[in-house]
Amino acid sequence: MKTLVFVVLLGTGLHVAVAVKHSLKFFMTASSGLPNIPEFVGVGFVDDVVILSCDSDKKTTEVKQDWMKKLFQNDPQLFELYNQACLITQPNFFKATIHTLTQRFNQSGGVHVLQDMSGCEWDDETGEINGFDQYGYDGEDFISFDLKTLTWVALKPQAVSIKLNWDADKAAIKSNEMYLTQMCPQWLKTCLAYGKSSLLRTDLPSVSFLQKTPSSPVSCHATGFYPERATLSWRKDGEELHEDVELGEILPNHDGTFQMSAELNLSSVTPEDWSRYTCVFQLSGVKEEIVTKLDKADIRANWNKTEVPVPPSEFPTGAVVGVVVGLLLLTLCICGLLMWRRNRTGFRPAETQPPPAPDDDSEASENLNPRPDCQSSSLSSLM
Repeated sequence: MKTLVFVVLLGTGLHVAVAVKHSLKFFMTASSGLPNIPEFVGVGFVDDVVILSCDSDKKTTEVKQDWMKKLFQNDPQLFELYNQACLITQPNFFKATIHTLTQRFNQSGGVHVLQDMSGCEWDDETGEINGFDQYGYDGEDFISFDLKTLTWVALKPQAVSIKLNWDADKAAIKSNEMYLTQMCPQWLKTCLAYGKSSLLRTDLPSVSFLQKTPSSPVSCHATGFYPERATLSWRKDGEELHEDVELGEILPNHDGTFQMSAELNLSSVTPEDWSRYTCVFQLSGVKEEIVTKLDKADIRANWNKTEVPVPPSEFPTGAVVGVVVGLLLLTLCICGLLMWRRNRTGFRPAETQPPPAPDDDSEASENLNPRPDCQSSSLSSLM
């Protein structure tokens, strides 16, 4: 009952928001040696929601959210900035960098991939800002930017000479610092203001217990929550459990919400002690927890549903009745057809000639195309 009341209070808007870290990220990938795949692809995210994308095969940047389209309508220069960077500046830079790296690694031909993740995080309570810009080459970390020292950090020996060149470009260092600490956070806050109806909403889940067999672990399943920043845990007497607990991944639902589960192995627990266990769901941005007490009567399981299958040897009464009814209907249709024809033309002896065709064209047409109800329905079912 306490859990039910708690959920109702949250549904009426009485929940308290807590601090949340928001992020604006850009993922850029360039490749060589891959046919039928764009040489450059760029994707932008706000709080892990795709806001725009582009690639070297397209002529414009695709805006993925309606609120982002409204933002660009009010600030067309910002869209042009994104568009130029996504379609011209970054593809050219990445193409030249891949060419340089293949020489540094003494590579000739083959498939090579250069990736960059850049952006910023902002804590809406403390105001703390964390900017990042890091590159990977052929699936391994290559070089990253240290915002505290304003220098590049070489993560591979082949990146040392690139680090020295980039560190020497003081104007580029200053520009990168300004982007990560000022421009990116400002763009992030602007995006949050335009997209707050979807980005800042909190949808609480429904929580249920599932079990496959009587000896299987009990799964606490939460579904329908948003955003995906959430935790699910098991507790015994209020203390969080780690042993005999298996946490599942957060998975998307078709409606844009998320689901997750946490399994608890109760094989060594007596039924009398089950009531000591609770499943706890915590959603980022909401202060209160959803605490659901484990009750064996509330577990949804297929194995405890009573189903009495029909034995194979038992006489199939339903099927026989259906066949009999079908035969009766067919007999009635045939009898009706015969009676209709007898009333229309009468029966003729086998040795007699058919009557002459009537002069009335309409009557001839009717005799050549009889349409009693049972026959017409049978024909339509075959067509």
